[in-house]
Amino acid sequence: MQVTRELPVLAAGEVDVPFVIKGYGEVVATDTVWNEHSHSWHELLWNEEGASMAVVGPRAWCITPALGLWMPAGQLHSASAVAGTTYRAHFFRHGTTSALPDVPVAVEITPLLRLLLDRLEEPGLPPGSRAVTEAMVLDVLRPSPRALLVQLPTSSLLRPIVEAVRADPADQRTLTGWAALLGCSARTLTRAFRAETGTSFARWVASVRAQHAVRLLSRGLEVDVVAPAVGYRSASAFGAAFRRTTGLTPGTFRTH
Repeated sequence: MQVTRELPVLAAGEVDVPFVIKGYGEVVATDTVWNEHSHSWHELLWNEEGASMAVVGPRAWCITPALGLWMPAGQLHSASAVAGTTYRAHFFRHGTTSALPDVPVAVEITPLLRLLLDRLEEPGLPPGSRAVTEAMVLDVLRPSPRALLVQLPTSSLLRPIVEAVRADPADQRTLTGWAALLGCSARTLTRAFRAETGTSFARWVASVRAQHAVRLLSRGLEVDVVAPAVGYRSASAFGAAFRRTTGLTPGTFRTH
């Protein structure tokens, strides 16, 4: 069963709010999709448990306990999460100043940042302490050089490949195999992937596999189980590819 939540499209600053930073958390009871929408405020999305997805145009981010996503006010986006995901969202009043850009960007959820965000949720926090903590949050927010991001090709030529690989990241077909199936040359597909994603087919597949692996790891699956599920013959081959793609180890995302 999947439910869809409808949210409005709001321009940046369209709605005045009485807070500087406000937190929200929820355990998703059923598989959930949020329609394309935008907020009047900035949003920091991250998870306590599990992995979720946010999509902006042709870009898809995986959100985890280790890597969150900064969503600027007014930015159209959609999202999805599977049942059991515990997600957190912190809303920042439009006009607050931080080191984050005015575009979606990955944010590392460091122990310090998590501690500060949790403090803002303490009942009865005095106004002076709240102001100091909010200032510290804004001070430590930094874009991460790492991101679980996949650029999604949108052309009709590449759509069958995109749908197949995202549905089954263990798909082993090469561009030559796809070219034969689609009735075009491998060179045509190579050029199309480079033009639409900025990278090669092999690296794009590795990124899709990494995103899928994170979702499995966040459910507590062992690396030995995840590796073949995302197309690798051994845990060591999976670990090496995962580190090349994300700059992190699979263990960073595994829920124990």
